[in-house]
Amino acid sequence: MTGDLENSTLLRPGRNCWREARANRVAFLVDGAAYFSAFRAAAARARRSIFVLGWDFDSRIRLVPEGSSDGLPEALGDFLNALAKRSRTLQINVLDWDFAMLYAADRELLPVYKVGWRTHRRLHFRLDDAHPVGASHHQKVVVIDDAIAFVGGLDLTHGRWDTPEHRPDDTRRRHPDGGACPPFHDLQMLVDGEAAAALGELARERWRRAGGRKVHAATAARDDPWPPELTPDLTEVAVGIARTEPAFGDGAAVQEIKQLYLDAIGAARHSLYIENQYFSAGAIADAIARRLREEDGPQVAMISRCKDSGWLEETTMGVLRARLHRQLRNADRHDRYEGFYPHVPGLDDGYVNVHAKLLIVDDDFVTIGSANLSNRSMGLDTECNLAIAAGGDERIRGAIATLRRRLLAEHLGTSVEAVAQAERENGALLATIEALRKDGRTLKRLQPEVTAELEQWIDDGSIIDPERPVAPERLLSEFVPEDHRSSARGQLLLVGAVLVAFVALAAAWRWTPLGDWLAIDTVSRFAQNVQQAPAAPLAVLGVYVLAGLLVMPITVLVAATVLVFGPWLGVAYALGGSLLSAATTYGLGRLLGRNVVRRLAGGRLNRLSKRLGRRGLLTVVTVRMIPVAPFTVVNLVAGASHIGARDFLVGTLLGMAPGIAATVLFIDRIAAAIRDPSAGAIAIVAAVLVLVVAITLLLRRWLRRRGGADETGEQTAPRT
Repeated sequence: MTGDLENSTLLRPGRNCWREARANRVAFLVDGAAYFSAFRAAAARARRSIFVLGWDFDSRIRLVPEGSSDGLPEALGDFLNALAKRSRTLQINVLDWDFAMLYAADRELLPVYKVGWRTHRRLHFRLDDAHPVGASHHQKVVVIDDAIAFVGGLDLTHGRWDTPEHRPDDTRRRHPDGGACPPFHDLQMLVDGEAAAALGELARERWRRAGGRKVHAATAARDDPWPPELTPDLTEVAVGIARTEPAFGDGAAVQEIKQLYLDAIGAARHSLYIENQYFSAGAIADAIARRLREEDGPQVAMISRCKDSGWLEETTMGVLRARLHRQLRNADRHDRYEGFYPHVPGLDDGYVNVHAKLLIVDDDFVTIGSANLSNRSMGLDTECNLAIAAGGDERIRGAIATLRRRLLAEHLGTSVEAVAQAERENGALLATIEALRKDGRTLKRLQPEVTAELEQWIDDGSIIDPERPVAPERLLSEFVPEDHRSSARGQLLLVGAVLVAFVALAAAWRWTPLGDWLAIDTVSRFAQNVQQAPAAPLAVLGVYVLAGLLVMPITVLVAATVLVFGPWLGVAYALGGSLLSAATTYGLGRLLGRNVVRRLAGGRLNRLSKRLGRRGLLTVVTVRMIPVAPFTVVNLVAGASHIGARDFLVGTLLGMAPGIAATVLFIDRIAAAIRDPSAGAIAIVAAVLVLVVAITLLLRRWLRRRGGADETGEQTAPRT
């Protein structure tokens, strides 16, 4: 079914948008340099409030790499802190996704400490975990004084700053740690008036849901925070605000962005111009495929990056993109579809990371926001897009057409005027692009391919890129074959891996220099020196306490203790040190209180506290034997919860004693086998390992039957 955008606004509150509100001014900001400088200029003029909602936030970045001239600190965190100190009426709230550990290596270390604790009391920082397991808070919204608001695909974090030139040798494109960042392309829309006030309402509600205090709307400020050097691209226009929100708690699912895309695709008459980081949303691909099969359907130009970022994305989202690309190729009976990626000479194996989330239809409609063309963005993650429909207004059509030409000019290495001239000469969108493609900087055809092995291994996207929360038992059924689901075979594989590693170590010990400088007698002499030191007991206990404060793995400490002090003293020191470390961090958690521990540990872990309080002793035993979080984090959460100190310490002792005893037995047998790596010694180690695994599995199964696993917060179905 096709529609007519020329005489329709398309936007329908309650169907494909949350609200339609008036903006006095609208600006399209292309690439990070434009957005970051505009944000800095606007934030410096804030008087009442700044709200930042993001998927990531890095306090170390310089918004203007070459340096600003406003007299304020350059680093983002210091800049915001200075603003809070400067104005007694200004409140700053930063909301960042309570991220999965998968992304920890690419994130700023301890943002809660750096932004939430070390800064002014009117600069507030929270982690957002108010979403189902596996989902993420993905909105990129900044609202200043409820007077202006930025919405798009750009977070205030590292790796986003770039200019439309995307120069390969641009030294300003740097990570805070000093490394070079690849070229990055994205978009942000700036609005004011009623639209900004509505986005302020959205930001305050998201802050409240994430556990923050209720914040009232900002009173009108005397100064206009609109960046003074920024000329609007549009004035006096209605702006639609569309959202994606998964069902969570008492909130119902919202899929306005998905419906907005479907309605816009269905209404297209001439062209769909798309820029997006991903392309894996099955419903969107199906809608485009239907239009391609029509005799007089629209042309479709898809701009994306040439390859995905890293092995993981290539073997997951890359496979899904290749499948949908093939689906559209098969549906394209009339040569009206083409995929492209920007090519910049000099990047070698690098590429422009197209991170934009844009759709332009017939130059009558545009949407810019945070939503990727992925199933997650259509239903599982939180998203926010802005949309403008011309509805027959040539003034608005002209502004949308100019934006599209700016983007094509950037990608094709030409001017806006040259794009407009090519349109007059060639008419259709794809013919215009083809006429401007050349050597050097240009758009190259996107031809994603996958191997037959990956095709078989990767699912249909319902697990990798789900539109709704996925139950844990389904993950098991998808990724683990039915004949492998019992733990026996997995444990045998573990035993085999350990034995192989042990045999390799034994061989290295006997036939390489390793045996000379790490000989048993050398290690023994070192251990004896440590044992004979008068302060050895106090030193060991102190190391356990320090290691707990530094969140070091307790298992490593136990193993080291046994190796140095032997089985009997080792058990005593390991139990004593573990209990003292647990008591210390438990006391720290009680001292800090629940709100601080929630900010430090994350909301999902903090929900353990109520469960710990209901069945304290058994639950502590359970979390020691079935760890749901690092040793230190559990201690902090327990201290900030309702659980009593006696239950905590007794439960820790009972829960850790079997593991420590098993570690002692296993390490003692390994040490003996290293001294004499005979077949009999290896067999004893294997038998001990099998025994330890079997006892551990039996204990865990018994605890789960007693309801312990449920008390730790593990779920058999996603929260809604």
